[in-house]
Amino acid sequence: LRAINAVLNHPPGKRGVQVVVTCNREQVALREAGRRLQPNGERHLKPSSEMARLFHDHPDALAQTELLLQLCDFDLGQLGYEYPREPVPPNRTPQAHLEALSLQGLRWRYGDTAPDKVVRQLHEEFAFIEGRGYAHYFLTVHDIVRFARDKGILCQGRGSAANSVVCFCLGVTAVDPAHHDLLFARFVSAAREEPPDIDVDFEHERREEVIQHLYKRYGRERAAICATVIHYRPRSAIREVGKVLGLTEDVTAALAGMVWGSWGGEPDPEHVRQTGLDPENPQVREALELAGQLIELPRHLSQHVGGFVLTQERLDETVPILNGAMPDRTFLEWDKDDIDALGMMKVDVLALGMLSCIRRAFEMLNGYAIAPIVDMAQIEENRDDDAAVYEMLGRGDTVGVFQVESRAQMNMLPRLKPKDFYDLAIEVAIVRPGPIQGDMVHPYLRRKQGEAYVLERPSPDCGPPDELEKVLGRTLGVPLFQEQAMQMAMVAAKFTDAEADGLRRAMATFRRTGGVTPYRDKMVGGMVARGYPLDFAERCFKQIEGFGSYGFPESHAISFAKLVYVSAWLKHHHPAVFAAALLNAQPMGFYAPAQIVRDAREHGVEVRAADVGASDWDCTLEPDEGDGWALRLGLRQIGGFAEAGAKRLVEARRLAFADFDDLVRRSGLTPPQLQTLAQADAMRSMGLDRRAALWRVRGLSTAKPPPLLSDLPDPEAPIPLPHMALSEHVVADYQTTRLSLKGHPMGFLRADFATRGVVACAQVMGLSDASAVSTAGVVLVRQRPGTGVVCFITIEDETGVANLVVLPEVFERYRREIMSARLLEAHGRIQRTEQAEEVVHVLVHRLVDRSAALRALAEPELDLKPLLARSDEVARNRPMGQTPTPLHPRQVRVMPPSRDFH
Repeated sequence: LRAINAVLNHPPGKRGVQVVVTCNREQVALREAGRRLQPNGERHLKPSSEMARLFHDHPDALAQTELLLQLCDFDLGQLGYEYPREPVPPNRTPQAHLEALSLQGLRWRYGDTAPDKVVRQLHEEFAFIEGRGYAHYFLTVHDIVRFARDKGILCQGRGSAANSVVCFCLGVTAVDPAHHDLLFARFVSAAREEPPDIDVDFEHERREEVIQHLYKRYGRERAAICATVIHYRPRSAIREVGKVLGLTEDVTAALAGMVWGSWGGEPDPEHVRQTGLDPENPQVREALELAGQLIELPRHLSQHVGGFVLTQERLDETVPILNGAMPDRTFLEWDKDDIDALGMMKVDVLALGMLSCIRRAFEMLNGYAIAPIVDMAQIEENRDDDAAVYEMLGRGDTVGVFQVESRAQMNMLPRLKPKDFYDLAIEVAIVRPGPIQGDMVHPYLRRKQGEAYVLERPSPDCGPPDELEKVLGRTLGVPLFQEQAMQMAMVAAKFTDAEADGLRRAMATFRRTGGVTPYRDKMVGGMVARGYPLDFAERCFKQIEGFGSYGFPESHAISFAKLVYVSAWLKHHHPAVFAAALLNAQPMGFYAPAQIVRDAREHGVEVRAADVGASDWDCTLEPDEGDGWALRLGLRQIGGFAEAGAKRLVEARRLAFADFDDLVRRSGLTPPQLQTLAQADAMRSMGLDRRAALWRVRGLSTAKPPPLLSDLPDPEAPIPLPHMALSEHVVADYQTTRLSLKGHPMGFLRADFATRGVVACAQVMGLSDASAVSTAGVVLVRQRPGTGVVCFITIEDETGVANLVVLPEVFERYRREIMSARLLEAHGRIQRTEQAEEVVHVLVHRLVDRSAALRALAEPELDLKPLLARSDEVARNRPMGQTPTPLHPRQVRVMPPSRDFH
């Protein structure tokens, strides 16, 4: 007999949460749960005194329970783990095999004239790897990368050891160590027994081939992806609570739609009112309270993004292996932190969309005989004759460029003005919550622009006066990378290797555990004891706390910088190729196809519409009227048209289609497929515009009239169709292909907006600082960084884009407009950046949702003026804090995500 309580929830007040998760597990609403729920709320953790009271008639049960606990003396250290032994040639050790492969790769990379610096560093790395016994690890990574290269899958390594000569020679990375001083030994702590970290990114479209290779290579009993614990977030919590409580879908959608990021506490009743619901309604209030209790609790176990655990012996004898939801996927029950605690080897096999784009670009460069580029290492980032690439980056002209295409990066680039490769690594790392929270950005920019800096020094008898200069000199005295934070602790506060490694782990898990706080006294006290001023020591620790919010390791920034440069090089030298590759690799990146096409046209690329007579599934190149290349949009841009249909069409088109009837006869496409093509206006090469093509498609099912009705007109006879306005064509283009080459929606609304004093986005760029301005455009991007309070919005019209800055009080007032408007009118003042005149924002004080005006484009009979007037009335009649009158829940309708203009 044992004294237990069969616990289902920890404190008694969490019974409501237990009810919600039970109903979700059983897939029933609360009113249908019945006996699936517990009859009372007693199955919670109880103190020992309460358990003694409950079992006072059974003292033996308490004694047996204590005995059972004493017998549970298992320790995780008892689990053995053996690193997988890679096959090596007979009579050769793993170390010797690694050295032979590296020397072979050295000749592949440099020929017979490898720089002395590289050869010397290679042999130093050999000694380091041999001393630590890391040869097996590098052979494992090499085996994975070799498989990918043999299959033509582009990949790039990053991590503590990726930027090494060994990895460059093995083909793991394309970062040439001859141009950089990156000794991976400085990234590896002596206190860490696990191998140095190497993550390998693969093309996102082909990573599954690599994953299945690992399963086949090691067997499913020796290889599995580790797990990750998915926690409830606000949207998922409110949706699941809504189902349990029986709220209608429109109500739960409205409540979920009000969430941006995390609540951080109780949701604001004002936000609830803005959805048209009453926050005092008992059902709504109960749903929000339960959802708030669910947030951050574990929801389910899922697969890690790509962390593979590999063993020499059977893995399933140590941890259960489960089948994943995806076909042919198996994963462990343990997550990443469990694996790290046990010292198990993990190889991250990750997916990166930009690698798919770059590989497609290389294929085009070779396939069209434009340039013989097959490897990223061929594109050298420090060539003197490519200053134009850095100049383009310095202008913030980076739509589509890896890692630097966000609005924050575009604003930072003209201020940082990168001149070399290391500047790109800094650019990648500096626009992160860590450096921003640690107040590192502005000091770095000022010093980059010429302001002198002086590092604090310890007292003369405590250490060398330039000890921090060695750590921070390369970043102008500002710690921008996680490795520098660790080095600061070791150099200035004399952390041991073990303490520095503990700090590294704490920084990696700060957002979940707040683990850096225990190191405060050690860090600050150690620096003060060595003669550093107290305020300087506290400032250093504040910077380390910022890294806990999310900093970026230098080793990863270097690898990402290579992809930044390669994608920027392609964009500058081969804009048509780059745009086509971006479109063919969708979905990926920051911008929709409409913005990618617009940017390509602004860079001089002729873009041609998708057409049954010329387009393949992918976007392709065609000679333009000069000596360059035009971009032909692929059939993949047409929503609802499948690749299988495109392949049949292209196969039948080996002999050009004579007319519409020939297309129907030889392509084998079904009427619905032909209708999709017609709706996308993809039959212009046959002399049929959208409306005429649709008429022909619908006539396919029209039979000949019987004899008695022979006096009726022949359904196949030409019939004059009403003219389709250009604005209708543009709207239809956005609805079917997500872009239009015929015009921009704002172009047709310009006259009406101009009479109201609303200027075009291009005019905004020319206004002086602090000028009052009103502008409008289709919403492209909304950003509200999790650590910030400011909202950034990018809008677009027919002339360009404008960047809006919305401060917290304005955000709260116009929350609904910001989160749901497709067409936004903004009123505010111009804000120019002092260090970079080309960086212009509109500091917003009023916003108006003009989405109703888009209806007038698709329905020309609508009068635009009343629609605009009503929008004005709604905006004017909302003073600070006032929101629309709450509606009955069934009256609430939330606009679904629109693909019309995005």
